[in-house]
Order: sequence, then structure tokens, then C-alpha cells
Amino acid sequence: MPFHIVLVSPEIPQNTGTIGRLCVCAGAVLHLIDPLGFVIDDAHLRRAGLDYWPYLEWHRWASWEEFLEGAKPGRMAFLSSKTTRSFFDRQATPGDFLVFGNEQHGLPVEFYGRYRDSLYTLPMPGPHARCHNLANAASIALYEALRQTGEL
Repeated sequence: MPFHIVLVSPEIPQNTGTIGRLCVCAGAVLHLIDPLGFVIDDAHLRRAGLDYWPYLEWHRWASWEEFLEGAKPGRMAFLSSKTTRSFFDRQATPGDFLVFGNEQHGLPVEFYGRYRDSLYTLPMPGPHARCHNLANAASIALYEALRQTGEL
């Protein structure tokens, strides 16, 4: 079962293109939740994804509720810099959905209560660190999940 990367209202096409390329390289599925901060045929998105985009399995959802109904996600992990539980302490399972907020605001505010038990962070020991770049965070989390499940 593939892992799934879910981007809630991504704003920067280069990050989404890079994450699309990541998903192709890792055999993961990409889910984009509207509203997007760019048009899907943006040149920056295509350039960041190079020629990988035709091989990407991806889905676009009009809302979080439509995503829940249509994708029927099983286990979800919500990644945020606004929590303290390390993602590295979580045991990944093939088919997990790794959910990320957007570049400006992170996850929607209501997710912090609704999914409290599924919130994780990527530790940042740097004293001046605020958060990881979205594409870097998705890469770290996805490859840690692949490592844990022996799929590398």
C-alpha cells in the first residue's frame, strides 16, 4: 500500500511540484485540498516537478470534507511545527496519510483540536529554527515512514 501526502491549501507551486516529484520517486500518492494558491498548470509547478508529473498519481479535492469522503483515509499523521510530539516516535504503517498545512499558516486552526492525538512535529534542534520548508518536511516524513516500514 502506498503512502499518501496530503497538502491542505498549498500556496507555492514550486513546493507542490517538488512534492509531486518526491511522490513519484517514492511511490506515494499526492492529494491537493483546495483552495490552491496557484493554478495547476503553473510553469513553476511543472519546472519543479520536471517531467515526473505525468507519472504522478494525484487527486484534487474541493474541500477537506470531500477528501475525507472520497479518499477514505485510514491512519493520518498531521505534521506541524506547533506541537512537541516527534514524528520519529510514531510507528508508520503502509498506506498512512501524511497531512501538511500550507506555507503561510500551517494546518487549519480547527485541526489542532479535531486531530489532537495525531499531531506530530519534525524536531528542529537549531536555535533559530521556526519551521522546515514544506517540500523538505514532506521529504523527511515520507522517507522516515519508508525507512520504518522497510520499503527502502
